[in-house]
Amino acid sequence: MKRRVKDTPTEADSGKFSEDDLVCDFAGGAVGHRLKFGGGRGQALPKAAGFTKGRTPSIIDATAGFGRDAFLLASLGAKVTLIERSPDVHAMLEEGLERGRAADEKIAEIISRMTLLFGDAKELLPDLSADVVVVDPMHPPRKTKALVKKEMRVLRSYVGADTDAEELVKVALEMAKKRVVLKWPAKGDPLPNIRKPSHQLMGKSTRYDVFMVE
Repeated sequence: MKRRVKDTPTEADSGKFSEDDLVCDFAGGAVGHRLKFGGGRGQALPKAAGFTKGRTPSIIDATAGFGRDAFLLASLGAKVTLIERSPDVHAMLEEGLERGRAADEKIAEIISRMTLLFGDAKELLPDLSADVVVVDPMHPPRKTKALVKKEMRVLRSYVGADTDAEELVKVALEMAKKRVVLKWPAKGDPLPNIRKPSHQLMGKSTRYDVFMVE
């Protein structure tokens, strides 16, 4: 499915989008490259989620977005539940998963471990069960003039600002069996009223705050 993105205001310094075709693709592009060459369990997100040589946790991706992180985790053997509350983004994901199932047997096998739900994660999480909850809320505007990738600006145009990120993390901390992973800008201020993470994994632009709950 292709979605036409109209000119949409973004951050003050970003101007307007030109029209783009937006496709959720699990078989090619950046997703396919990451699957082939990404580094497996040695990548930051799997490490933050507690993947080890002999351990594959169950995962809930509470803010699924375009589903790329969920697909990565499923490709490593995890059963992943994706939650998305934007009707438009959920529809893109649903159709992208359908195309992926038809692409080839390997992609279909990975997607067989992915379950997509529509709704607000704060409301759905209490009735679910998983070892790990991954929360990747829409990040606050950058303090510098550097723009985020166009794809993320497009996603922001659909989902808006996640003003309830703090509440979502609190709900996740109540239900996760082992840990909560918050994906956040490397230099971003901590979410208010959330305890300090047990540890962090730092990247160039992203950090993973890990909250152990065992």
